[in-house]
This record gives sequence, C-alpha cells and structure tokens, in this order.
Amino acid sequence: MPWLVPRALPPEGERVLSRFLGELTEKLDDPALDRNEVVRDTLAEVLYAAPFTELAERAPLAAFALDPRNVTFEAERYVVTDPERFARVKPLLWLWKSLDLTPFGQSVESGLRLRALLAARVFAHAGKNLKIFQNVEVSVGYNLWVGDDVTIHRGVFIDDIGGVTLHDGVSLSDFVNVYSHTHSVLESPDVTLKETVIGKGVRVAYHATVLAGTVLSDDSMVGAMALATRDLEPHVIGLGIPAKARVWKERAGDPRFASLVVDARTYARKAPVRANPDFRTEEPADPVEEPSV
Repeated sequence: MPWLVPRALPPEGERVLSRFLGELTEKLDDPALDRNEVVRDTLAEVLYAAPFTELAERAPLAAFALDPRNVTFEAERYVVTDPERFARVKPLLWLWKSLDLTPFGQSVESGLRLRALLAARVFAHAGKNLKIFQNVEVSVGYNLWVGDDVTIHRGVFIDDIGGVTLHDGVSLSDFVNVYSHTHSVLESPDVTLKETVIGKGVRVAYHATVLAGTVLSDDSMVGAMALATRDLEPHVIGLGIPAKARVWKERAGDPRFASLVVDARTYARKAPVRANPDFRTEEPADPVEEPSV
C-alpha cells in the first residue's frame, strides 16, 4: 500500500475549501480579470477577512504588501528572465508564497490542492497527482516541466531559469536544491544556463543538491546530503560529496524497467547557453564553475 494515505476533510470543511478553490480557478482563468487584483483581493480575504478596498483605507501599508505589483522577486533581476512570461506567473507565485505562511498553506490538504492549482498555471507542464508540500520555491516557474505522480517535499528550492525537468514518479525530499545555472569562478556575472533532467522514478533524498546540467537516469537515487555534480546511470545510488556511484539496485528482469525514458549515457541534452550578453561572444572564462547559492 502507498505510504501517504489521503485523509478526507469534514464535510463542511470540504465544502468551504472546494468553493474557495473553484472560485479562485474561475477568476485566475478569466482573461477579463487582472491576476494582480485577483491575488491581492484573495490575500485580503484570507489574511484580513476584509475587502481589499476597505483594507487600503484602514491599513494602507498592509494593502501595499498584498499587491503583487508592489513586490519584487530575485528572478526579476536576472538579465535572462523573460519579462512578459514572468509577469503572467508572478501574481501566482506571490499567492503561493504568501499563503504558504498561513494556516491555510501549512495544512496538508488545503495546501496541496492550492499548490496543484497554481502549478498548473505556472509551470511549463504540471502532471497528474502532483503533490507539492509547504515552502517550496521556484525561480521563474515557467521553465519547470513536471510529469505525473511527482512529489516535492517541504523546503525544496528549484532554480528553473535554465530549465528543469522532473519525469514521472520523481520524489524530491525535504530541503533538496536543484539548480540549472552556474557562475564562472573568475567572473561571477558570467552565467551559464544548463538544463537539469531528473528521470523517471528518481528519488533525491534529504538535503541533497543537484547541480546545473546534471542528468539523473531513470530509477537512480541521490543520497541524503549528497552533492550531484555529474550524471548518474540507471539504477545507481549516488552518495557523498561529490556524489559517486556506490550502490546498484538489482533490477534484472523487472518489467517496469524494460525500457528507459532517461538514460544519461545516451540522453541528447541541450547545449549550455551563456546567459549574460557581455560574455556571449567569448570562450568560457574557466573550466570550473560554481553553483548559484
């Protein structure tokens, strides 16, 4: 049986939650409505139990802080961030981040359902049965592709500015970091974007880090506290800093792995991109790069 078993809300709680999420979905998907205003109004309702206009008169600073147009994210400062694409997802990221800090977001049922709703409108793709726990952050969101039955546990950070793919069945344990850009150790503004790919059924364990450009093959695993700086082959468990193949899963004859979706040995990865225009015409400044942390 599965480890995580669904627990139903009381009927009245389910009615309130379903109504709220249904109304929020309609508003976010209505092209006639400004998502910034939808988000500020929603936050005023949840946090202050008051209409935004009333809050603006009574507590203007509190109202100021709720409006996504008054908020800045680190990703907005990246020279490579697409302003138009980020403008579409920014209000949703602010709603996500803000409600995560409330009882609504900390409760598993309401939090999971809200984040799945938002992920479907933020990510490049959000598959079925997606579970995202509290305090998960992404950089831009629109470069993150997520398959079916993926679980992202609390405190995970996904830097998707260079593109991150999580295939079906991936599990990112608590406080995992996944990166898709690096900085030159000689010239910090010299940033390289590298797509990071995590294959089908991969588990990245507690507090581990996956650096930009890494391909983790299907059914591989990164152990707790490990630092994945290089690819892992299928069925391999990588341990340590840097993560090296230490254990191999016995999968011979297992029909689930008769064919692979991601095999780092043959994966056709995208070419790295020098993101800063000041460095695009130059040769790489150095062969060793550091992650963005």
